[in-house]
Amino acid sequence: MLAHARAILSVDFPQAVDELEKALLSFSIPIEELVASGGGEAKGTQRLRKDLNLRGWRKQTFTIEKMINGRRAESISHEVDHVKEFEGGALALEIEWNNKDPFFDRDLENFKRLHAEGAISIGVIVTRGTSIQNQIRSLILRFANDRDVGGFDDLQRFGVNPTARQRRDIEKKARSSQTKSPTAPELAFREAWSSHFVSDKFGAATTHWEKLQARVSRGVGNPCPLLLIGIPQSVLTFGEPETVVTRLIEESSGDD
Repeated sequence: MLAHARAILSVDFPQAVDELEKALLSFSIPIEELVASGGGEAKGTQRLRKDLNLRGWRKQTFTIEKMINGRRAESISHEVDHVKEFEGGALALEIEWNNKDPFFDRDLENFKRLHAEGAISIGVIVTRGTSIQNQIRSLILRFANDRDVGGFDDLQRFGVNPTARQRRDIEKKARSSQTKSPTAPELAFREAWSSHFVSDKFGAATTHWEKLQARVSRGVGNPCPLLLIGIPQSVLTFGEPETVVTRLIEESSGDD
């Protein structure tokens, strides 16, 4: 927490803290859902948004107008995905699960302007934590091993259909791996696909904790009080029943 956010939350916004804790503690994403989403916003993230909406944290557009001698000189709008008014003021929250990292600049600058105008008291950003970012490749490989993924046909069972370019890249990586260290074709495929999937979908230039911390350390968003939340690896679950997996894949299909 930054700019005395901890003190402000504990004194003026205990209800907000309670609501956020309840929503985040109930948040989970089956690994199959993450894979089926292709790295985009998984249904689990959408469930978190729905939970926040039900608690009154709803999308809001702030319009700030500057007047000179009774005439409008400037009008700026800022849209925030989740905003809630409390007795002590308003909190604004953005979820950046897997966007391009410049979205952090947008969010932090929005919070800065809105705080300066007295529209919000605290800005909140929820993103992938360090444990997910650091372990995502091993987690995806674990999924491939657990589900006996040995080729592209196996991936289709989980709603994964790589493009022609992606298939060529994966096949090339698998052949290279076998040349350097001979192993079973299905194991080489799993290594190649999991590595390619992570680098293609969860690269260093996407929104995650280290990218957020780097911006905050440079003073982006200052002096708006900030509550920064990194989602831990523990939200990703394994061993979901087949019926649950099938439903999640069907729900994720067609989402871009």
